[in-house]
This record gives sequence, structure tokens and C-alpha cells, in this order.
Amino acid sequence: MAAAADGLGSIAIDTTQLNMSVTDPTAWATAMNNLGMVPVGLAGQQLVTDSICVPGFDPSLSMMTGITPINPMIPGMGLVPPPPPTDVPVVKEIIHCKSCTLFPPNPNLPPPSTRERPPGCKTVFVGGLPENATEEIIQEVFEQCGDITAIRKSKKNFCHIRFAEEFMVDKAIYLSGYRMRLGSSTDKKDSGRLHVDFAQARDDFYEWECKQRMLAREERHRRKMEEDRLRPPSPPAIMHYSEHEAALLAEKLKDDSKFSEAITVLLTWIERGEVNRRSANQFYSMVQSANSHVRRLMNEKAAHEQEMEQAKESFKNALTGILTQFEQIVAVFNASTRQKAWDHFSKAQRKNIDIWRKHSEELRNAHSEQLMGIRREEEMEMSDDDSGDNPSKKLRVDDSALAAQAYALKEENDSLRWQLDAYRNEVELLKQEKGQLFRTEESLTKDQQLQFLQQTMQGMQQQLLSIQEELNNKKSELEQAKEEQTHTQAMLKVLQEQLKSAKELAEINGHDESQANEINVLTVALVNQDREKTSEKRSPGLKSEKEALLIGIISTFLHVHPFGANIEYLWSYMQQLDSRISANEIEMLLMRLPRMFKQEFTGVGATLEKRWKFCAFEGIKTV
Repeated sequence: MAAAADGLGSIAIDTTQLNMSVTDPTAWATAMNNLGMVPVGLAGQQLVTDSICVPGFDPSLSMMTGITPINPMIPGMGLVPPPPPTDVPVVKEIIHCKSCTLFPPNPNLPPPSTRERPPGCKTVFVGGLPENATEEIIQEVFEQCGDITAIRKSKKNFCHIRFAEEFMVDKAIYLSGYRMRLGSSTDKKDSGRLHVDFAQARDDFYEWECKQRMLAREERHRRKMEEDRLRPPSPPAIMHYSEHEAALLAEKLKDDSKFSEAITVLLTWIERGEVNRRSANQFYSMVQSANSHVRRLMNEKAAHEQEMEQAKESFKNALTGILTQFEQIVAVFNASTRQKAWDHFSKAQRKNIDIWRKHSEELRNAHSEQLMGIRREEEMEMSDDDSGDNPSKKLRVDDSALAAQAYALKEENDSLRWQLDAYRNEVELLKQEKGQLFRTEESLTKDQQLQFLQQTMQGMQQQLLSIQEELNNKKSELEQAKEEQTHTQAMLKVLQEQLKSAKELAEINGHDESQANEINVLTVALVNQDREKTSEKRSPGLKSEKEALLIGIISTFLHVHPFGANIEYLWSYMQQLDSRISANEIEMLLMRLPRMFKQEFTGVGATLEKRWKFCAFEGIKTV
């Protein structure tokens, strides 16, 4: 890593170790400067500084305003600042030690890769060591980067080195890629290429977490202190009532500077219920002292009112002067608009003068109205004072006051005259503009009325159509009911005739009563079939949900009565469910559905009975 070269400053080693012979003094000086060491007998400035390293972290730096606390559980968050950009070229030279020599890697090769830096890393992994490298040689090479606290050497060619501070790791990473040779031997066991990388150690992470927790505690403490400082002060506590405190409070109530604080305490005591028979006299004296301040407050109010009157008078005088200047400006504009001077101005100049004149007149009128309002208020106040005071207390007006009043009235007269002229001009313009507007407004109102009438007509037409539809439906229902009534009457007559003929035949031929009943049943079945055919042609569908419910209830009721039921029995059952239903309505509904319900006659003579049966299942089978 070429970027870590900036972290090799402030390294000092014993000068007794620099006893090797050097043929090239320039190379020796460059190598020593890269390691941050000044060679003996050679003066020079270090090439690498400690600018990127943190020799000693000051916890108070994190307490500055605006610095957020560091979460120790976020990985990759370290106290060491990031290294400088990698595009800065760094020249690596040969490094000579007492027991070995380090040769720099090929500058054309890419920098060696490293893993992600663990938080609080103080331990490095060193691989590619020579087989004959001992722990003393490793310490001799890497103690130039900083104080070493522990070296854990493996039987293989690697080891772990733990430094005292985090910035020393950056200096050790700088040695990654160097080729290490022990002494002057070229044996394979005495040479190797170093690979230095970050190592993850539990001790480093524990120390880093402890430091971050300490910083977080300090940050919380700082925030709490800041909140306590910015918190508004709480109101002072009110002492409990006692005779001694009451005596002190009575003295405070007499002092004007302490009256506001004392009256609050008195109010609190009274609300707490401290007043009793024993302390009533003392509280009465304190209330009397509070009442004595009313006169002082009224005097202060009178003084403030006097100051306000003086301010009003000065404001009125200033407003009068401003209004006078406005009148003069408006007079200049009016003189400019006269024929003698108006003809000499150009069209654009006339337009600007006219705009300026209107603007000045508006301002003048507004100021004059304000001044008139002030004077009216003063007159009302004066009239109130005159009505309230005695005639003997009225002030005499001197000649100077009368003169000032006359001058003010004259000014008001002039301003009113000018306002009248301005209003006349405005009224004429408004008349001309409103002459056109009235026409347009009249046409708009007529259009709106026409639209409203059209909408109402459409609504009435729709209502008429709906009423006509309902009327047609009612007529059709009435016709159907009449047809059904005539049909039922004809059927009754036919049935009566058939019954009479059947009785006569039975008496003549000597048939028994059972045969007569069978004949009646057959005739009724034939009549029902005829009625079903005619009703199928005429019967419409269901009209409402109520009819569907009635059909379902009637079907259930007749299904459990296989021999049928007369209409009175069925109506008495349905009336328990709905008291408003009638027998005629039920019978009309049954007659409209001949495929579901059929009517049969049973008995003879006085025992003749008309019954309804449920026949929907028979119709399904036949279909």
C-alpha cells in the first residue's frame, strides 16, 4: 500500500544499529528519511510526517458542538482517519537493518491488497517471512514502526504483531511487498517476500468498544448539560404560611419594587385556604396594603396617558405637515394638466403625469381622512369632557388658539374642496364605465334567468313523464283486475251450472255421492286448466321483493298441507306475519301464478269449499 507511506514519521532507533558501511550516502539518506530517521552525520528533513496518524487521541475533541457520538457497533468505524489518495506516487528505497536488509518491490507492480480495516485495529498479520527468521529479527524490523506489545510467531512463515497504538499499524502496512534477506546469504531459507495486512483481534475490538462507550457517555453528559443550560428556569417555590413569613410579606407589599412578587404569594396563600379566624386580621391588613397600590397604579396610568396624548399631538402635527406637502404636490400636478402647459408635453409625459397625479391624490385623500378621523376623535373626547365637567371648570381659549383653529379650518376647507373635485372626476369616470357595465350585467342576468327557467322546465317535464308512466301502469293494473274479475264471475256461473247439471244427472241415474264428488273434482280441474292457460297469457312477472317473499311463505305453507287450504285459513296465517295484508291481495297473487298454485273445489252443496294447492313440482315434472 503506497498510501500508507505518509504514516512513517516520528520513528527513532538507536544509532548504534547504524554501523553498516554505505557506499552511496544519497541512497542511505533517502532510505532513512523514508523511515523517518535522520542518519548519523547527515542532516535532512523527513520525507514522511505523522500528519495522517493519531499519536494520542484526545477525548475532549469529540465533545465539540456538532460532533455526533460514534456508535461502537458500526463496523469499519475507527478513530484513525482515512489514508490519503493512492494516486500520490511514493518512492520506496532499500532499508538496511542490523540483521537483515529489506529490498523494495517493483514500482510497476500494483500495490499489495489488504482486507478491510477492523475497528480499533492494533494488530497486523505478517506473512512471507524467511524460514530462519527469529522473533528478535522480526522485532528489530517492526519496532521501527512503534512500540510492540506482543509478537505471536507461528511455526510456519507468518506471525501476528500487536502495537501500542493504531497509527503504528499504518507504518507496518508500508513494509508490505518488501523482500527480506537475512544478512548477505542468498539461501532460500534466508529470504522471503513480506505480506503485511490488518488482523482482527478480540483485544483490539474490546479496547475500541470501551473507548467508544466512554465517548458516548461523555457525549450524553455533554448533551444533558446543554439541555439543563437551555431549560427555562422553573418558577420560584412559594413558602408555606407562617406568622413570620406573613410579617415579611406585609413589608414587601408596601414596597413598590417587590409588590408583584409579594402579591403572587398572597394569592397563593388565599387559594391554599390559609385564611382562618386566627389569621383573618393579618390577611385583612395585607389585602388593605394591596388596595393602597391602586392609587399608585392610577397615577402611573395617568402619566402614561399624558405621554400618549403628547405622542398623538406630535403625530398629528407631523401628519399635518405631510398633508400640506401633499396638497402642494397635487397643486403642481393640477397646474401641469391645464391647457397652457398640457399642450407642450408629449404623449408619454402626459400619461406619466396623469398617473402621478392620481397616485398623489389617493395618498392625499387617505392622509386627510386619517387626520379628520383624529380630529373627530378629539372633538368627541372634548364633548365628553365638557359634559362631564362643571361649567366653572371650562378652560378659556386664548387668541392664539382661536387663530390656530381658524387656520386648521381653512386647511380643511381647501382639502375638502379638492377632494370634492377629485370625487366629481371619479364619479364621471365611473358613470361612463358603469354605462357599459349595466348593459352587460343586464344581459348576464337575463341569460342566468333563462338558464334557470330552462332547468326548471326540464325538471317539470321529467316529473310529468314519471307521473304519466305511473298512471299508465295503474291503468293497466286496473284493466287486468277488471278482466280477472269478469273472468272469475263467468267461471263461477259455469261452475254453478255444471254443479246443477251434475246433481240432476246423479239423481236421475242413481249415482251415489262419491261419484258426484268425482265429477265435481273433474270439472273443477278442467276449469283450472282453462284458467291456467288464460292466466299464463295474462299473468305478468313479479313486481316487487314483497311479492317474492309472500310467494315463498305461501309455497312453504301449502307444501305442508297436501290437501290444500282455503283462502281464509291462509289469510289468517299470513296476517300473523303482516297485519296489513288482505285476503283479496293473497288470492290475486295466487291467481297470477297458475303453474305454482291451483284451485280445487271439494264437497257438495253446503259443504262445498274452495281450496288452493301447491303444484309447482308437478309442473316441473311435466315439463
